Amino acid sequence: MSEPSDEQAAMQHYLVCGSDDCQKNGQFYCNSCHRPLCEQCRDEHKKSPNTKNHEIVLYRHRKHQLPVEVCQDHPTRNKDMFCRECSMPLCSKCSTMKEHKGHAFDDLEDIYADKYALWQGEFSKIQKYFLPTTQDLKTDIEEDAKKIKKIMESIRTSMKAEAESLKTLVDKVTSENIEYTHTMEKSLLKMLKSQETTYDDYITYLGKMSDEFQEYLSTTNQKLLFKSNTLKIQTIPETTKPVPPVFTAGQFNKNDITKLLGRVNVPNTKKENRKIQPMEAESMHMISTEKQSEQSKEKSDMKQTLSLSSSVTKVREYSVPGIDSTCHVSVDKSGRLWVSDNKGNLVQIDLQGNQLQKIQTSNFLTTGFHTATQGGDLIYTDNEKKVIYRITSDKTITEFIKTEDWEPLSVHSSCISGDILVGMTYFEEAKVSRYSKTGKEIQKIQRDNKGQELYSFPIYITGSISGDICTSDWNKEAVVVVNKSGQHRFSYRGQGSKFLPWGICTDVLGHILVCDYVSESVHLLDQDGRFLFIILSTQQGIKSPCGVCVNDENNLYVGQFTKTVTVYKYLR
Repeated sequence: MSEPSDEQAAMQHYLVCGSDDCQKNGQFYCNSCHRPLCEQCRDEHKKSPNTKNHEIVLYRHRKHQLPVEVCQDHPTRNKDMFCRECSMPLCSKCSTMKEHKGHAFDDLEDIYADKYALWQGEFSKIQKYFLPTTQDLKTDIEEDAKKIKKIMESIRTSMKAEAESLKTLVDKVTSENIEYTHTMEKSLLKMLKSQETTYDDYITYLGKMSDEFQEYLSTTNQKLLFKSNTLKIQTIPETTKPVPPVFTAGQFNKNDITKLLGRVNVPNTKKENRKIQPMEAESMHMISTEKQSEQSKEKSDMKQTLSLSSSVTKVREYSVPGIDSTCHVSVDKSGRLWVSDNKGNLVQIDLQGNQLQKIQTSNFLTTGFHTATQGGDLIYTDNEKKVIYRITSDKTITEFIKTEDWEPLSVHSSCISGDILVGMTYFEEAKVSRYSKTGKEIQKIQRDNKGQELYSFPIYITGSISGDICTSDWNKEAVVVVNKSGQHRFSYRGQGSKFLPWGICTDVLGHILVCDYVSESVHLLDQDGRFLFIILSTQQGIKSPCGVCVNDENNLYVGQFTKTVTVYKYLR
């Protein structure tokens, strides 16, 4: 069976020590024996004369064991050497043969371990960078397609509206022109009717004149003819012919209509390449194998140099405007504070205590509902809307995660993996969900190995340097701690008869710091839940501590049931 990867190993309950009859957590590894060791067995291993020179490292920094391959020329031996000149693996007996005389040899296991780490790193890059980045680009393309469809539909709607507007104008102008022809026709016909009446009157006149001439010409009246003056006939009245109107057709073509209605053009701008996040941006996509080693070394070095101070020193104090109490504190990478009260008010202040922005949420009586991310953003929940939002440095607020029917109460962004931990409830149920940096749910934690509910009302949540998930559960009156795979490790129930945990955080040494509402103090626990001492109480001048946070400089920020956030030094 193949050896589990580092991530698969981390998801197990724990690695069992390889020593006989030892069932403790094998967090170390002997590269010589190729077996995990617990801390006690490691110390014994170093003391033993037979194994004191063995190389022992943290399990995640182990050398991977060379697969067994029998030498074809010497079946009783395994290939465990590598000939540089011939570039081939061979067994120790092959190295003594004359064809390899004078050649330089390397330990095949070292070469295998290096190659394994190299290919493991490349595989990790695919899983943690190339694949997520490509999927993000594909999602970006899908969003662009939706956007293009929406824009084109809007353009078509505008085109139809323009056409309808032009049609209305055409109909109006045509109607007015037709009405004008009726008016012109009526005027011309009236004129012609008048002329017709003129000629009717003249015809009547001519009739009378004809009768009069006939009378003069009759034989009975010849005497009258000679006696009368000659009758004169009136001239024919003159009339004018009407000038008929002429219709002049409009002079236009398709281009004229296009100008009237407009046209669709692609802007003459340079196409913008899609932004591919560089591989070095671990906060966005991956933490490389080399970076993990550096971080582990830095944290290991820090553990060696840091220790608990004999006293707690007050560093500074902030008075936060716009809120009634400082129930929860998040410090972003620039050192600015996000502070919230129990009425849903969320305020950001700068290093001088000036308010930068204020957000009203519906998180009434919900306290640990925001967290700063590796990249400098802030994530906060809104339990009424059942949505988790993200605020970027330019103050843009976007919808990040929908929790469906579950009400998100508390949230924490891991400074190591970037994963998002969310404590939430649904009627009488409660759970913790883990989301990736992109908002995809990757883990649900709700019950222990016996099927019992782990949580009831997780109002604060945090993660430890070892990957443990620590929650303050108000209803269970306990700090509930599970490991990375969701297995219950322990529950801390305080030191007195009554314990109500509030704000919770961890530090680089693995300590757990939790506020107790009853004793108005901050308890300090080790990473296994053992109570060490009360680090802060009312004797240090704090009033009902309810929110705690440790920043990158190992300063402890304490929020209280006042408008004050106090900063302390407790490590040296």
